[in-house]
Amino acid sequence: MIASISPFDYSVVFTGYITSLSLILAIGAQNAFILRQGIRRAHVLPLILACAGSDAILITLGVFGFEQIERILPEILPIAKYGGSAFLLAYGAMAFRAAWRGGEALDPSGAAKQTLSNALIACLMITWLNPHVYLDTVVLLGSLSAQYEGGRYGFALGATLASFSFFFALGYGAQYLAPIFAQPKAWRILDVLVGLMMWSIALSLLIGV
Repeated sequence: MIASISPFDYSVVFTGYITSLSLILAIGAQNAFILRQGIRRAHVLPLILACAGSDAILITLGVFGFEQIERILPEILPIAKYGGSAFLLAYGAMAFRAAWRGGEALDPSGAAKQTLSNALIACLMITWLNPHVYLDTVVLLGSLSAQYEGGRYGFALGATLASFSFFFALGYGAQYLAPIFAQPKAWRILDVLVGLMMWSIALSLLIGV
């Protein structure tokens, strides 16, 4: 049964917030990237805004345009699936290479050598070339919001607030892990975990899990 409610009903805002947060909490490419940059304290604020802003755009598209997107999704899904998988495999390989080489990845100040533009490009590629982002924000949140007739604005607001609050907490909270990552071994472990996570996401996309 579809409920007719006010545009910014508090319960719907809360539902949108919790639903979105539960999806974002799953370890993903965005999270790993922001975690690394947060530990290194490199371009944290612009990257947080890039991730959360991208989520806000996709959430809006899903909540208010899901019916239209659903019609064309079968045509664009294969492109997103294989293109995104290829990117995630390449990014994972780079993480494994960094773990093997050490050196640059072990120096917390190393990321400061990366320009803001390069960091933003990498961040946006990780976000927009990852099919899971579309499945979570556009497809899942978009379909769930359909049950709140008249309350989609509240659902979208809650989902967007969840993204901003999570990435701010992750980006600025990561700095407290810096003492741990002063140890070279910790950086190598992180790189290996990131690589495994990227490849597992790519594999799940390719085999349709």
